[in-house]
Order: sequence, then C-alpha cells, then structure tokens
Amino acid sequence: MLTHLNEQGEANMVDVGAKDVTVRTAKAAGRIRMQKETLHALLNASLKKGDGLAAARLAGIMGAKRTWELVPLCHNIPIDKVDVTFETLADDVLEIIATAKCSYKTGIEMEALTAVSVAALTVYDMCKAMDRSMVIEEIRLLEKTGGKSDYHAD
Repeated sequence: MLTHLNEQGEANMVDVGAKDVTVRTAKAAGRIRMQKETLHALLNASLKKGDGLAAARLAGIMGAKRTWELVPLCHNIPIDKVDVTFETLADDVLEIIATAKCSYKTGIEMEALTAVSVAALTVYDMCKAMDRSMVIEEIRLLEKTGGKSDYHAD
C-alpha cells in the first residue's frame, strides 16, 4: 500500500505523530557530465561567475533545508547536518555527494536527494556560459539509516 494515498486514492500527507524519534541519516549522489575544459575551470574556480563549487555547496545545503517547500507531501524536518562534497570521476565527470542527518520521526532521504539535485543545477548554472551540453545524470539514494529499515545501494 502506498502511504501517501488515502482510501480514495487521493494524495495524503502521512501522519508521523505516533512514530518514535530516531537518528536518521541519508546519503545521495548524482553526476554532471561536461566538457573537459569546463570541469577544469570549475575545479580551478576560474569561471566567469566565480567559484562554482562553493556556490553549488551552499545551494545544495539550502535546497535540503527547503525540501518540504518543494516536494508537496514532505514533512518539515529539523535537519541536524547537511554536507555536500564533490569528486572528479573522470576528466569530464563530476560527482556530487550529499549526506544529511536528523533526529526525527521520518526519514531524511528526500533532503539528501534534493541537496544533490540543487547542487547539480547550480553547477549547470555556473558553467552554462562555457558549456550548454552538460548532462545531469544518475541522481540516486546510496544509503539511509534509522527508522524501521536501513538501505544500502549495491
């Protein structure tokens, strides 16, 4: 049964009032593929708009904090911590990793996924003057802990 649908099949916010508060964590990742020259400029903070990674890190954190305003049935979760980091996977691929933590009655995976998404969009925005062929791809949940079940991607 889908928890976000009521008996009539209508969208419904889940009642988490009776759930226990537990420490919950989530880790998500996504990639942005771009021209080699674009990634070089991004990594060296030599974009016309400024330090693209710093902007993307802040945007990802801000996005996580506003997930409940963006995703209609998400709860407003008191977030304890959000980290956004970057790894170069190839000379044309940047991976964005977000980890989020809360002590609450429901999970924080949507906040980690939103952090990755908003950070990727910000990288695109910061780099688009150099490269409009960038592709944002493979945004996914890597792991979650806390609540009734844990999840770890293979």
